[in-house]
Order: sequence, then structure tokens, then C-alpha cells
Amino acid sequence: MRAQLVSTVLRAAARPTLAAHNARTVPHLIRCASGHAEESFESFSERYIHFFKNAEDLFEVQRGLNNCFSHDLVPSPGVVEAAVRAARRVNDYATAIRIFEGVKEKVESKQQYESYLQELKPLRDELGLTLKEELYPTSS
Repeated sequence: MRAQLVSTVLRAAARPTLAAHNARTVPHLIRCASGHAEESFESFSERYIHFFKNAEDLFEVQRGLNNCFSHDLVPSPGVVEAAVRAARRVNDYATAIRIFEGVKEKVESKQQYESYLQELKPLRDELGLTLKEELYPTSS
């Protein structure tokens, strides 16, 4: 029994290890798996504007918002406008307001958020949207 165990251990030591095998094959797999091209900001914006223009129900709008805001960038004002219009089209006022809250969390500075609000002011006036900070002003 001991001789069989020693023989098995010696044969295992002589075989190339899985780590050695992976070292030869993994770089190729990594290159293949990450072979998709980087998406430009313009194509990202176009894709989500198109998505929100075609969203038919609240679930679809919220799913698109989750996907859009999960990226490491701030959506363009065009995407925000399309998302707000989609939320109002499916008759969800709260989601339309929450979109602006999401933008506020994503931007790097207060000035950037103010520029979004300034650019989207006509849309807010048209749709009758009151922001959370306008409804509940803070004392600071």
C-alpha cells in the first residue's frame, strides 16, 4: 500500500501542474474574453437615448436606468432628458424626480450638477417637475 502511495505521488509530481497549464492558456483566454471594443461616450448616449425612447412600461424604464447609472460615467443631458420623458410617458412622476437625484450623486461637483439643472430647466418646466431640493430645502 505504501509503495502504491509513493508511486502515485511521484507520478503526480512528474505531471505538469494545473497552474503551469493555466499559465500557458489563460493569457489567450483573457484576450479572447475581453475582445470587445470600448464603447465611446457618444455611442453610449445614442444607445440609451434610443432605449428610453422605446421603453414601454415602468419596469423597462427602471431597468434602463439601473443599467445606465451603473456605468462609471455621468449620463449626458440627452440621456437624462430621454429618461425623464420616458418616466413621465409611463406616468411615474417619482422616477422622473429620482433621475435628477441619480445625476446629483454621479457628478463630481456641485457646479456640474447646477449646469445639468440649467440645461434641463426647460424640460422640467414643460413636464412640471419639482426637484427634491426644491420641495425640501435644507437649512444649511
